Amino acid sequence: MPPIIPAAPNAMRHLPALAAVLLLAACATAPKPSGPVELRILAFNDFHGHLETPAGGVPVPDPARPGQLVTVPAGGSPYLATWLDTLRAGARHSITVSAGDLIGASPLLSALFHDEPTIRAMNQMGLDLNAVGNHEFDEGRAELLRMQAGGCHPVDGCRFDTRFEGARFRFLAANVVDAASGETLFPAYAVREYEGIKVAFIGMTLKGTPSIVTPAGVAGLRFDDEVDTVNRLVPRLRAEGIEAIVVLLHEGGKQRGRYDQCEGISGPIVDIVKRLDRAVDLVISGHTHQAYTCLIDGRPVSSARQYGQVVSEIDLRLDRASRDVAAVRLNNVVVRTDVAPKADQLALIAQAKAQVAPLAERVVGRIAAPITRQLSPGGDAALGSLVADAQLQATRGAGAQIAFANGGGLRADLASQDGVLRYVQLFTVQPFGNRLITLTLSGAQIVALLESQWQGERFNPLQVSAGFRYAWHAGRPPGRRIDPAEVTLDGVPLRLDGRYRVTVNDFLASGGDGFTVLREGREPVAGLLDIEALEAHVQAQDTLRPPALGRIERRED
Repeated sequence: MPPIIPAAPNAMRHLPALAAVLLLAACATAPKPSGPVELRILAFNDFHGHLETPAGGVPVPDPARPGQLVTVPAGGSPYLATWLDTLRAGARHSITVSAGDLIGASPLLSALFHDEPTIRAMNQMGLDLNAVGNHEFDEGRAELLRMQAGGCHPVDGCRFDTRFEGARFRFLAANVVDAASGETLFPAYAVREYEGIKVAFIGMTLKGTPSIVTPAGVAGLRFDDEVDTVNRLVPRLRAEGIEAIVVLLHEGGKQRGRYDQCEGISGPIVDIVKRLDRAVDLVISGHTHQAYTCLIDGRPVSSARQYGQVVSEIDLRLDRASRDVAAVRLNNVVVRTDVAPKADQLALIAQAKAQVAPLAERVVGRIAAPITRQLSPGGDAALGSLVADAQLQATRGAGAQIAFANGGGLRADLASQDGVLRYVQLFTVQPFGNRLITLTLSGAQIVALLESQWQGERFNPLQVSAGFRYAWHAGRPPGRRIDPAEVTLDGVPLRLDGRYRVTVNDFLASGGDGFTVLREGREPVAGLLDIEALEAHVQAQDTLRPPALGRIERRED
């Protein structure tokens, strides 16, 4: 809400009597404000603790070559803060919001301190609201509540600052419900008023959050359907006299165009928007790390890529008579780095870098060439194979014969400009700190696990360790794509009734990513953290090279 500045106490008695009368008369006859109220919403999503400008950039039109694109550096909190200030400067009323995943899966610079630096960075740049995303639950409910309320970490204490004040902005979680109390974990919505017109911001994450985070992190919580949640809230908001409704949703879609276009939009966001109550005026989305400005079923929908590389500049025209949104303008702005960075953000980063440097810069090995997440036609990737191999070697003592790694747990390619690998580069690949679990599965359960890589139309391939190979058949129906005779370990077909020791991380072991077969594993033995296993594997080799592809084969029949 815009600040209200009160008059000085008893200021009237210091005016000459005639002046006071004239002032009162002027106030009595002053015309009421007319015309629409303009509100600027600045939105981003999936920041993931990227305080520094991330590698790569954003493709934008090349002014020197019409019709061509050029990639420009973008993002980083010092530049994001500058752009937010610049975009606010042109608006009488503004609010800054996030559609989730501010924290979690963060670089070491933020993650080492449990993302406290990111919360402070957001406080400094004036974030107002954040709809929780799935990664906000990476360290569990209690830790997320600490992010809002402040206080030192219960185990590590206050490692970044002597005290942690928590978020000055408000977390929202309309569809995250405590199963015991029936209350939402955070408020379902926030209301802001602009020249007498109330605007509601409903915030929530995708209903599938429990399947993509460690189950322990969401124990005791219920994640309701996104559309049902919003549509139940609409009558309550209208009863409060609110007609202007904005949804901040950590779920999204994909499109083929540039960051400021909407070509072939697809994904969950399309169905969600179509089913929302028509009272919803605007949807600000996230989760898919895409950028788009769309009109879906007549409703404006935005998303702002990832890591603070893009800001959605959204102008709402509010009608005084109806108190509703009369018009919406969407404009995605690239957070270029050719502007002056904010000094307070630079100081925050310098503080974090000084504290993290001894760990981050520790040399762990050498690398001959980049090892990437690029999938082969079959579904294996060099980086996934490397990580699975590391996990297998680290758990041989527990009897491990096979290791599986989830592709979603690998957040970046492994590379080095000077050929020297440092700890920070390994952490960037695997930032979650998952513990390895070795358990016993039958050959039939392993085949069922491989079949569960297809969840609807989505293929989510597990990465596999050396010595394990299989083929899958694209033309066959779900549940029958794997021929057990083509699943081999060290060249020998798996016996369906055989017993095999299999290593996965604790996220997968608890059924994460929909791989519920792994919950049936017996005789679990806990091992190293995944990052520890990767470091040990790198250190055991003179020079790291990309593993050969071909452990997984796609066949068209």
